[in-house]
Parts: sequence; C-alpha cells; structure tokens
Amino acid sequence: MAEVRQNGIGAAIESYLDEEWETVVQDIETLVSVPSTKDAVHAAEGAPFGPAIHEALDAALGIAERMGLRTADDDGYLGYADLPANVTGTGRDSEDASCVSDSAPARQIGIIGHVDVVPAGDGWTVLPFSVTRREGYLLGRGVLDDKGPTVVALHAVNCLQKTGIARPYDVRVMFGVDEESGMKDVPHYLASHEPPAFLFTPDADFPVGYGEKGGYDGVVESAPIAAGDIVSIEGGMATNAVPSSAVAVVRAGLGQFDSALAAAAAAADDTPGDGEANGLQAGIRVSGAGDGLVRVEALGVGGHAAFPEGTRNAVGMLARCLLDAGVGTPEERAFLELACRVTDDFTGAGIGLAAQDEPFGSLTIIGGVVSCADGRLRLSVDCRFPTTVMPEDIEARLSSEVEAIGGRFLTNLVKPVFLVNPDSPVVRAIADVYAEVAHDSEHRPFTMGGGTYARMFPQAVSFGPNCPWEEHPDWAGEEHMADESVSEAVLKQAFEVYARALAKLMELDL
Repeated sequence: MAEVRQNGIGAAIESYLDEEWETVVQDIETLVSVPSTKDAVHAAEGAPFGPAIHEALDAALGIAERMGLRTADDDGYLGYADLPANVTGTGRDSEDASCVSDSAPARQIGIIGHVDVVPAGDGWTVLPFSVTRREGYLLGRGVLDDKGPTVVALHAVNCLQKTGIARPYDVRVMFGVDEESGMKDVPHYLASHEPPAFLFTPDADFPVGYGEKGGYDGVVESAPIAAGDIVSIEGGMATNAVPSSAVAVVRAGLGQFDSALAAAAAAADDTPGDGEANGLQAGIRVSGAGDGLVRVEALGVGGHAAFPEGTRNAVGMLARCLLDAGVGTPEERAFLELACRVTDDFTGAGIGLAAQDEPFGSLTIIGGVVSCADGRLRLSVDCRFPTTVMPEDIEARLSSEVEAIGGRFLTNLVKPVFLVNPDSPVVRAIADVYAEVAHDSEHRPFTMGGGTYARMFPQAVSFGPNCPWEEHPDWAGEEHMADESVSEAVLKQAFEVYARALAKLMELDL
C-alpha cells in the first residue's frame, strides 16, 4: 500500500514540476511585488498591520482560491486555505469515515509561512520588490524569507490534492502577516481556532528544526540630552537584523576624524588609504554637512539577528568612530559606549550576558535600529538565549547597564525557549523524507537561534527549505540582506520534500 502511494506521489511531483514550475515562479513574483512591510501608521480594521501586508495576504489567498482550496481571512491577522480530508484513494483509513472530518481541527496538518517582509534596505543590485532570475537563482525581498517557500509549500498541497492518495486529515496552509515584527497574528488566530495536530513552517533550514532559543527584544534609551553634538542619527531597518548602514550628522570639524578613520582602518585590518577614491575608509565615510556640521556614514555587513556570525554592525562602527573623534556630550558618549559594548561582541560578553548550553550553544545579542527622538538616543536590542539564562536575568543586566548611564530600558517582547522531542515519530518521519529526497544522511535535526512560527504551536517544527552548508555565489544575499536570493534547485527540492512529507504524514497517527 505504501509503495503504491509513494509511486503515486512521485509521479505527481515529477509531472507538477514539469508542467507547473513557471506558475510557481509567477506566484512568487506576485507576492514579492508587494512591499509588505509593517505600517502601523496606516493600520485599519481588517488590515491591522497596514495596507501593503493585507494586499500580500489577499494575493496569497487568491493563489489558493485559484487552486480550488477553501480560503478565509481571520480579521486581517492571518489567512488560511484548506484542503479537506477525504475518504477516497488507496491509503490508510480510506474506508473509515469516522476518522475523517473536514471540520475537526484537532485532526489537521498545518503549514504556516508568512507574507510580511523586512524593509528592503540599501545595497541592492536588482529591484528588491521584483523577482530577478540570475544563473539559476531568484532574487528579491522575500524569495527566501518567506514568500518563496510559502508559495512552494502551497503548491505541494495542490500537488497532493491532484493524487489519489487518501487524506484522513485536513491540510491547512496559513499565511501569517506579522512574523517579522512580533508574531501578534497567531495569538489572534488561536483565540478562536484549535491548533493543528501537527504543523511545520517552511521558514528555516533542512532537515528539521526542533528547538528555538528564547527571544528578548527591548530598547536602550540614553539619559535626556539637551544641546547635544548629535544632530541626527539613524541606522538599521529592522530590530531583528544586524544593520548594514548607519549615519549621523554631528557638530564637529572634519579634522577631528583623522585619527578616528585611522583607528577604524586598523580595527578592520585595513590601510588608511583603502577606499579613499570614493571617500570610504574602512567602512566609514565623512563629509561636510554645512557650517560646523559633519555627516558620518558607516557601511557594515548586515544579516539576520539569529545568525550574527560574519556580520559587521554598522551602528557599532558609527558609535566607535564618533567616540574616537571626540564627539558627544557626556550623556551622548555614555550611550555610544554602551552601544559599542552591545555590538562589539554578539555573545553578550561585553555586557555580562554570555551564556550557553548543549541544545542551543551560545546566547547572541545585537543592536538593530538606532534613532534619536524626544531628546533621547535609542537603540533596539535583540537577544536570543539558551536554557541557562532566564528573561528576567537579561532584563536585569540590561536595566543595570542603562541605569548606570542615567537612561532607561524598555522591554518590548519576550519569547520563551521552544523545544519538541526530536525522536518523536512525526519528527523522525519528515526528517527521513528529507534525507531520502536529498540523499543526505549527514545532517541531523537541529536547534537554532532564529524564531519561527513553530514556537507558537504545541506540536510544530521548522522544516526547510534552506541548506546552509551549500555554497552559493558571492552575489547571492541571504535573508534580511540586500539581493536576497534562493536557488530554484533548492525550491524544487523543497517542493518534493513537502509533497512527500504530506503524503507520509497521512499514514501516521497524529
């Protein structure tokens, strides 16, 4: 029976990829073309996260409706598309109508992706809100995180419904809209819907992510500043991303920055003359900005807050340059020094927060967005923590650091550590599907610092599609970076994994 089913899904997958792949890419383009970043200013009833995000949600639901799936919009907080269970086909329970219900969410397989994205940011070589094909890759904001994988998973469900495979469980594909800004969408959904018996999110790496670090987001504020040297400062596009650029306009003279630029070059293991042709030296550019004003720009290497290795925080670079140039009142310099302690060492050692454990490894912390308003300098912090530290420990340490400079610390969001059993039958089953499709027995289920929708559900995992061990061209950006990219081969492999995994899940007792 299983062999018949497996042959059936294999033939369906091959046919679908041959006949429908261009449609898959077009559907990804449809979603990517919507700049669906959060817009709280224009939030409205039915569009609580702004009109662009709701436009993307409508587009996703439209794709699902075209497939013949039943769709619904949960007050703009989340949308979903259902493939009902059936009692036909060749699989388990095909003759037992008692175990099949298209209205029993407790017997439901869930898939959840998200249609919101982080802002495009700087440094793109292609249009960020369009899909560009290059050497077997798709480029555009969201092609990897998470519009591309969400569309692929939706098409895998469509592939499943075209087979004769019995479906003793409903399949519900959910489209989240607030994954990048706090995940306030899922609690609204769960307030009136039962969670699925099992769920996966196509928003991480293969093979299977069964645990996620806790998350702690807050804002560091300086002491009140009157008549400071920093006229304006801004950097970073999202609180959960290492900023690639930051800029400040300060009251100073250009000559003050000679030694600061030399120090920046030395810190970057560079030479003082590197990049002088375009005014850039070791990632720092200074220029006159009017009478007695200097514009200072820092260009770093951005990336996701959960994976800060290899990044170079532009806010930290800017803060260090201003300090080295002697810029700032005592209150401003105290804030800049704290910003450096936060950004210089993403393990938290600079502020006494270093911690690690066996499931998760080391704590990480980054400074994301810097700004100035209402007479205070502000820096958002994003901390991912293991089981050996508690949220109250993080709050106490950061509060102590901020109180020492006369400022204040505000907590925005706390997410507990998330872990499921990696040896459960369902986790083993889908991990085995990946291993068979990818011919990969080396990589095993893992934990991570990234936060996905899996943590919002009682029985859930993250499940691909990225394979971080694979090499990519230098120009191929990762999630949250400029020129965000994903290879079509990765997406096609994910399509097969998801379709086969759904077929396999229909055979299990959930």
